[in-house]
Amino acid sequence: METNTNNLYLFKALETYPWELEKAVEALNYALSYNPNSVKALCLMARVHWEQLGDYETAKSYYEKALAINIEATFIYPDYIMVLIHSHDFKEAQMLIDFALSIKGIDKALIQLYQAYLFEALEDYDAAKKALKNAKQLSMNNDFSFYVDDVLARVDKKRKEKNNAERAMKDEDKNEVDKNASNNWFKNSLNGLL
Repeated sequence: METNTNNLYLFKALETYPWELEKAVEALNYALSYNPNSVKALCLMARVHWEQLGDYETAKSYYEKALAINIEATFIYPDYIMVLIHSHDFKEAQMLIDFALSIKGIDKALIQLYQAYLFEALEDYDAAKKALKNAKQLSMNNDFSFYVDDVLARVDKKRKEKNNAERAMKDEDKNEVDKNASNNWFKNSLNGLL
């Protein structure tokens, strides 16, 4: 069980983050000095490094330490997955998603949403759409379902734009081939006359 002093500083950090960063970081440092194995404090420090400083490597090290202390702490996984996606560590993110889905008590709908984010980052919009449908199926509240609908609309828009761009590239390549073929025919005809 964590000490009361540690909890007081952790509560101060939670209360002030992200509005008063200086006070939040100071309280986190105190909380971690009283208990360096406080999973909540480690995760909040990771968020500070990720969200406020853009320091993904330090954030990952804090999340790794938190997982080493308590691998079944379900609140670690969503933020850690997003750090991995944003830092383009896609293989690690997929392994973490696969493991997270095996943890008892984890919000599987939320993890499926993060799976969709990973597929979206990889520009695999069909797989993202499937993961979003799974997330919606597993959802247990309306707000989450409405949010998933918004993400699904965004993914569909990206999928259509990608398909249109690919189609335009194919049409452009086909036109180039047709143009080259007609130019070759004309050149061959001229060569035959000479």
